[in-house]
Amino acid sequence: MSHIQVRDEQGVRILSFNRPDKRNALDLDMYKLLTEYLIEGEADNEIRAFMLHGEENCFTSGNDVADFLKNSDLGPNHPAVRFLFCLLELKKPLVAAVSGSAVGIGTTLLLHCDLVYADNTAKFQLPFVNLALVPEAGASLLLPELVGYQKAAELLLLGESFDANTAHRLNIINDVIAQEELLAYALNQAKKLANQPPQALQITRQLMRPHKSRVQHQMHQELEQFGARLQSDEAKARFQAFLKR
Repeated sequence: MSHIQVRDEQGVRILSFNRPDKRNALDLDMYKLLTEYLIEGEADNEIRAFMLHGEENCFTSGNDVADFLKNSDLGPNHPAVRFLFCLLELKKPLVAAVSGSAVGIGTTLLLHCDLVYADNTAKFQLPFVNLALVPEAGASLLLPELVGYQKAAELLLLGESFDANTAHRLNIINDVIAQEELLAYALNQAKKLANQPPQALQITRQLMRPHKSRVQHQMHQELEQFGARLQSDEAKARFQAFLKR
């Protein structure tokens, strides 16, 4: 069974992480599938919005560390890199529903979503520095712009987890929804987007994101530093300790 499930419903392409034995850790094949399904959806006039979700107890625990370390050349064709830039280039709106852990990429990808909903079990974390790495997905630019420098510094430099109410207060998510209602609520919001006039919706999204070239430049800068940090002694030590856990 594929670790990325896809289905289309009333103009919404729904993508779900389906690797429960690994807490939905994203490996290279999952990144490839996510990118393919998004690009296909962009080209399909019947698809007008996207939705991402995990399971009740886990959105995603982040990168599959072992898989990532085996494929650490972060060139433009690396599946994770292609996925990140695909998020940046999306023309159609993206909704996320977060339950349980949203670690690393599980939080940074939310900065590229239009609407994000979470339940009370959601736990967000940006543990890049903890692993002797740097942020990705433009988070080092997008997060300070969203929450202010001091709060972004707390989240990125300390790398501690924070709950859904904190994420809501910081405007990282739109609302906190009861767990049993989360997926239906988020899907309903995605369907509302899918029913809007598509061209007006897409142009409005573009107008709300006038600094895309800055984000793109920052993502390249992050990847350059991320790749260098992966080869550092302090990162290797942290990863060895992580994999022994």
